[in-house]
Order: sequence, then structure tokens, then C-alpha cells
Amino acid sequence: MQPPTQNDTPTSTAGADPAAGDVGTALGRIPSGLFLITWRTDDRDHGMLASWVMQAGFAPPQVSIAVAPGRELLAALEGGRPCAVNVLAETQRSVVGRFGKPAAAGEDPFAGLPLARTPRGLATLADAAAWLECDLVSRAAGGDHIVVVARVTAGGGSGERQPLVHLRRNGLRY
Repeated sequence: MQPPTQNDTPTSTAGADPAAGDVGTALGRIPSGLFLITWRTDDRDHGMLASWVMQAGFAPPQVSIAVAPGRELLAALEGGRPCAVNVLAETQRSVVGRFGKPAAAGEDPFAGLPLARTPRGLATLADAAAWLECDLVSRAAGGDHIVVVARVTAGGGSGERQPLVHLRRNGLRY
């Protein structure tokens, strides 16, 4: 192994503001998808934008989702409700703004969007690249987020729609 050069020497965040350094820039270069996580409570659809979703198992098929503490999704999953992971398509950038923050009282972020339903009635975006219906398996603390592992119970999508790929300017904040 070659010794590091000046350009690839790791930047330490100890004692410094990591947002001001190279760590945030480097983390921001890790590509992710953008996903709309949906669930239902009291016959009402809810949605949350997520970018930290990945496959976590083959048999049974599972995904992991990183969720900020206090988000309604955690309570719904812990209450036994399923969720749907909508893989946003390249053409769905406009959806990001609707679900990036919790909806205001009386606001319906799903209004005007073409929707379909999973076998258990969860909202999916009709034009999504794919969708997965999931049940909670486990959860664990993961720094400032909770990492949820969910078993995939159903799924669908179009191999023709390309998923939306996301890069951050700074990987230390949304």
C-alpha cells in the first residue's frame, strides 16, 4: 500500500467544525436515491422524503431506512403499520419539495399526484421507478438517526423509469 499523498490524507474532524472541512464534501459525494416513504393512519396517507435507503438482505428481502428521531413514520412502524418505499424516478424532482418537511396542518401533499395502491392499500406514486411494501423487523440507534430494517412483502415497478440519483453539496446536513 502506498503512503497517502497530501491530496488523499484523511481530514480529522476532532476539535474542528466538520461542516467547514473536507469531510462534508467527501460525504456529499456518496450518491443515493431519493425515496418517498408512505404509510396510513386513520384512513389518511402520510409521506416522508428519505435518501438513506438501501437493500439489507436477500432471503427474506429487506431494506434499511434511516429516519430522524421523532418522525411519525417510527411510531407507525412500531404500531405494526406497514410502509411503502417509493423509488422516485428522474422525472419526479418536483415531488421532493412536497415531502422534504412534514406537511402543515390541513395540507395534503398528495393532492394532484397520480397514485396507485399496494396490496395493503398504501399510497404509491403511479410514475415511480419502483415501490416496495414493507414491515418493520428491527430498529437500532445509528448516530443522529434511527436505522430501521424492514422486510419487503410486495413490490413492483418499471424497468423503463430511471431512478433519481441524489448528491449533496455537504454530506453533514440535508
